Amino acid sequence: MPPKKRFSAFDDFTSGEDQPEKLKIPVPDMGVSQEETPQVERIERLKPSQMQPDRFQPRRLLPPSLRVAFFSGKITCYQAAMEWLDMAANDNGIRQEVDRLLAMGSSFGEHGQIKSITGSWQPRTDGDFVFQIETGERRFWAACLQYASSGAQDEPLLRVEVVAHPTRQRQVLENRHAEPPSAVEQACEVASLILADLGVLPPAEIADDYEFFRMARNQRMPAGLWDRLMPIMQLTRPRMVQLLNILQLPSPQLDQADRYRLSERVLREVLATPRDQWERMIRLAIQNQLTSDEVAEIATTPAPSSEPASERRVSTPVLPEPGRQAGRALKRFVTTLSDLDDYDRDQALDEIADTLVTRGNGAATADLLEELANLIRARLE
Repeated sequence: MPPKKRFSAFDDFTSGEDQPEKLKIPVPDMGVSQEETPQVERIERLKPSQMQPDRFQPRRLLPPSLRVAFFSGKITCYQAAMEWLDMAANDNGIRQEVDRLLAMGSSFGEHGQIKSITGSWQPRTDGDFVFQIETGERRFWAACLQYASSGAQDEPLLRVEVVAHPTRQRQVLENRHAEPPSAVEQACEVASLILADLGVLPPAEIADDYEFFRMARNQRMPAGLWDRLMPIMQLTRPRMVQLLNILQLPSPQLDQADRYRLSERVLREVLATPRDQWERMIRLAIQNQLTSDEVAEIATTPAPSSEPASERRVSTPVLPEPGRQAGRALKRFVTTLSDLDDYDRDQALDEIADTLVTRGNGAATADLLEELANLIRARLE
């Protein structure tokens, strides 16, 4: 148990030549022993500047462009929050996450902090201690963003529970209960549980966080490991293996897929394309909200070429041409309506007609649908 030392608001967190040493904070034991239940040693109230998120938490909240500066100690949690807010103004994926966190932060003032942050005190290289977060990083960043956006003078105080033995198991369970994880987050969760079970810790000077999670794909899995993971992940072994395969994607594509929450099925189809197509396919999937079937369709459509078909290379357009986009939208429209019973379908069509006419698109839509109907009937005949 560390001494009862009190920190000033920005003690050793805002400046100093020894800031990069914060990267050398020992990683707490994150084993997944199910027999050992971490006991709460005490409850405290701490400022965010006295706390440190776990850099290798499977759910990555802080944008990649801020992670290095924050975890190396070059910027404080509040400086990171300010930059995060600026980024949200120009990126829809970031803005959605920031809005959710700000909503949580504002609820602290209205309803109080319902759930504590858990973690343990860890020694720093300067002989001091920092509270390393086990669970509750969303609450930590929610408070930081709310403080940075509100212009408040006093740092917020967060309720934390000091636990004796933090675990990756508890971290993953907290993540899954808080919000459905993205496919990339699930892949990192499986990887982190495997590495924790095997006692593999992050290398001291690892530059890319994803490289730590990728280490799980090269491990020899002992007997019983998958059985220990299944109750935590609530997934079968083949499903967890499929998730691990996602980590083959380069880190920039993983960040994009995570931010825009691409599904595992979509990412599986992306991985089935040639490696030099992965970046384009991820961009296409995000820009056009493609399903896995649509990704597969685009990937197998050859570009026009004078070369023999046997020598022709599969190529993906930067954007699907308008006809393909309209065709996919119409296919979804017909499929959705076909699944409804007669009453619901009539009601849906009635509402669609009302909306189109009200918005001034009724006549144009009717003309286009009549033309399309004539073309379809001609082909059917």
